[in-house]
Amino acid sequence: MAMERGLPTKALWDRLPEIVRFRDQPGMTETYSFAGAEGTTELEGQLFRQRARPSKAVYLFMHPTATVQLLPMPEALADAGLHVLCASSRYPRNDSALIMEKVAYDMGQWVRHARESLGYEKVILVGWSGGGSLSLFYAAQSEHPTITHTPAGDLYDLTAARLQRVDGIVFIAAHLSRAEVLTEWLDPSVIDEFDPDTRDLEFDIYSPDCPNKPPFTADFIAAFRERQRARNRRITAWAEEMLATLRRRNDGETERAFVTHRTMCDVRWIDPTIDPNGRAPGASYLGNPRTVNVGPAGLARFSTLRSWLSQWSYDLSNSKAAVNATKIHRTPVLQIENEADDAVPASHNPIIHNALTVANKEFVSIKGATHFYQGQPEHLSACIDGIIDWSHRNDL
Repeated sequence: MAMERGLPTKALWDRLPEIVRFRDQPGMTETYSFAGAEGTTELEGQLFRQRARPSKAVYLFMHPTATVQLLPMPEALADAGLHVLCASSRYPRNDSALIMEKVAYDMGQWVRHARESLGYEKVILVGWSGGGSLSLFYAAQSEHPTITHTPAGDLYDLTAARLQRVDGIVFIAAHLSRAEVLTEWLDPSVIDEFDPDTRDLEFDIYSPDCPNKPPFTADFIAAFRERQRARNRRITAWAEEMLATLRRRNDGETERAFVTHRTMCDVRWIDPTIDPNGRAPGASYLGNPRTVNVGPAGLARFSTLRSWLSQWSYDLSNSKAAVNATKIHRTPVLQIENEADDAVPASHNPIIHNALTVANKEFVSIKGATHFYQGQPEHLSACIDGIIDWSHRNDL
């Protein structure tokens, strides 16, 4: 119930399970389940429905891989009297084989389910963290679908998916894209992808022997960023070459998994003068950056060839928020920046705001708010109040 996190209960609501089943477009199955083996995709979610407050609108939370029903924002919106649908993609808690085009299709199934099965007239996407770029990707393809293939060249036709337009987008504590934020966190000291201990000391900023120390010079930061982009492109080129090799062999092996080492390395985490905001210096949202750089939970640690190209490739991924922001012309957008975000770089939200071409766009910054609002009920309340005020003004 609404009291699980100790938040003030403003309305009584029930947590109801929701399941969406559909036959997917033909192609390779990359998820492990009995349904996948039978050609059926099954999605799980939870509806937070008010007991005494019917609503024509529902706020749909979705992240490419995270399950969002236990996050503070959905529960706080339900406490405030709104109906909330927490939706999972086909890749819950495991992004190793994730294809962004398929996630956009999954979101389309949830939007359709909200309207046609649950009876809501209006659907508002709430994109938190990686759900932000996903929401803009979906909205762009629903307004003007263009994608017929994944970056790996596999058929996946969103132009035939009949993705329904949504009535609004709330963009909270969200970054440019998984591909771009990963690139800004790739450890540029890695020289050999198959031997992470072989590194260039000049760029090994977590090593006590690195000659470059914070505060870093502008020239070093520029070289650091270029090395990160170059590393992403090397992995992308290798993935494309390996896929081409497997296709030439034509012996039944169609995919390959691999490990990307050291993926949580950013000058911003140890030099707070770079893209300054209210974040705590020397820390990342996953903990000590030196530790998580080599830990099992780092971004893109485990991946497949196709997933890398779709989700992590700096040049090939279709889900870049700034690119998709230019393609949204009819859907109102509320953008909420958490000013002390320890996951989303301070430079990302202004880029997205400037890229949005829709006339109805608003930008709100919550000073002191971190990525998860952990221990910050007043900042969480400000976020919820901002969403409700925007919703009223846009007749949502």
